[in-house]
Parts: sequence; C-alpha cells; structure tokens
Amino acid sequence: MSKKLRANILLLLTALIWGSAFVAQIKGMDYLGPFSFACVRNLVGAIFLIPVILMLNRLDKKNDSEAALADKTEEEKKAERKILITGGIACGIALFVAGSLQQVGLMYTTAGKGGFITSLYIVIVPILGLFLKKKVRPVIWCCVAVAAVGLYMLCIKNGFSIGMGDLLILLCAFGFSIHILVIDYFSPKTDGVKMSCIQFFIVSILSGIVMFAIETPTIANILTSWMPILYSGVLSSGVAYTLQIVAQKDTDPTVASLLLSLESVFAVLSGMVILHEVLSGREIFGCVLMFAAIIVAQLPSKEDRLPA
Repeated sequence: MSKKLRANILLLLTALIWGSAFVAQIKGMDYLGPFSFACVRNLVGAIFLIPVILMLNRLDKKNDSEAALADKTEEEKKAERKILITGGIACGIALFVAGSLQQVGLMYTTAGKGGFITSLYIVIVPILGLFLKKKVRPVIWCCVAVAAVGLYMLCIKNGFSIGMGDLLILLCAFGFSIHILVIDYFSPKTDGVKMSCIQFFIVSILSGIVMFAIETPTIANILTSWMPILYSGVLSSGVAYTLQIVAQKDTDPTVASLLLSLESVFAVLSGMVILHEVLSGREIFGCVLMFAAIIVAQLPSKEDRLPA
C-alpha cells in the first residue's frame, strides 16, 4: 500500500470518528450536563495526548532533532515555550466557546443536523479572513449563497423560525472558524500536538468552572457515561487528531480537506443508525446543498493548480 493511499484511508477514518462523535456527545448528556461532559471529555483527551507527545518526542530524538535543540539558546527556548503556552491558552478559550455552543446546541437538535451546520466553518473561515486582509475567491461567495439556501432548507421551520439548537450550532460554526484562524496563526510557530494538549486542559478547566457553578455532576453519572466520554475524549480528541497530523504529511491538503469534510455525512449516518434519527426530504435536500457548497469551497483555484 502506498503512503498516499494509507494517508487517505487514515483521513477517512478520522472523518468517521469525528462524525460519529456527535452521537457520543448526545448520548453523553443522558446523565451529565453539557459542561460536565465537556469537562471530563477534554480532560480525558488531554491526558491521552501526554503519552502521544512522549512517543513523538522519542521519534524526534531518533531524527537528530536533539542536536538541533542543543544549538538553541536559553532565550530561544524560553520564547518557544511562551508561544506554545500562549497558543494553547488562546486555542483553548476559542475551543471552549465553540465547543460549549455545540454541546448545548446538541441538546435541542439532531446529530445529523449538528454535523452539517458545524461543517459550515469551511465556508465561514474565508469570509472571516477578510478582516485579516486575506482575499476571498468569487466562488466562495457562491458557496456562501448555496450554503445559506441549504441552511434554510435544513433548519428554518414554518413561520420563518429557527430552532434554538440549530441557532446555537450555527454560532458554534463561527466559533470553530475563529478557532481555526487562531490555530492557523500559532501552529507554524510551535508543536501542534503539545498545543492541542494544552488547549484540551484549558477547555476542561473552563468547563469545570461553569460545571460547578450551574450543574451538579456525580461520580456515578460520570461512570455511567464512560463509553461516550472515552469515545469522544480518546478517539475524537486524541486518536483522530493524531491521525490527522500523521496522515496530512503524506497527502495533498485539498484531498485531505475533502475527506475530512465527510464528517458531516458520517454524522447523519451515525444519527440514523444509532439514534434512529430521520430527516425529511426538505432537510435532506438542505444537507445536499450544504455539502456541495462545502466541497466546492475546498477545491483549489487555478493559481493553486499551476505547478510552482
């Protein structure tokens, strides 16, 4: 099996894990409040990444990175640690806001709809990039229009009203868009896995503060929800994130983003199979429009396709 094919299979597996995690998030709230679930889930994800970081550090040493580190001055090492911690805190705050909106929103909507609305971040990110003086291709505006129609078909009910859950998930898509832009700023400057570990700890701490303020979690309820907690914490946060990092080294970024966008499709399928959710014809058509907009938004421009 070629490296590229193996990488694409890993990315497909990543999309499957992320998509089905919407079901785990909903089931996890059978016995826990949204912030209790988020607190424990992110704590599990952070702890799981610690041995992953240790393993990656060993691999780096085999690649003679230890010699490169020895050449760095103490000031350079201090500056790198500062960027790592700052990036982890910034990403953690953004992820806490986006994740909280998503977790609460899933209390009032389905896993399938939640997956598709969340995936709108792929269209929203280029728009927010305008504020950072980044160009937006004309095709993106077309994708925004198509996605808006799809969102209307999926979420807007009779009387031009939108459900609370759908609205919260839409806000969460904006939150994840900001989270992506924060990652885009910090990730080239520091270790991505270490920064992710820090962000999970930050989300767990912030969720824990809200949890003790408005919820009354018990050890018994946490143990009862062990399966969705482990699935979303270990697989969705730890394993899937690591698979994404490993796989994207050996495949084209456009192909990677297309495969990862299948997360929304897997969310619908998981909701249908596990939670027996049913979408109406109108909602399915909305999903098709949104998925088409998401796919087209990720296709490379003519300039990107030209050889360097």
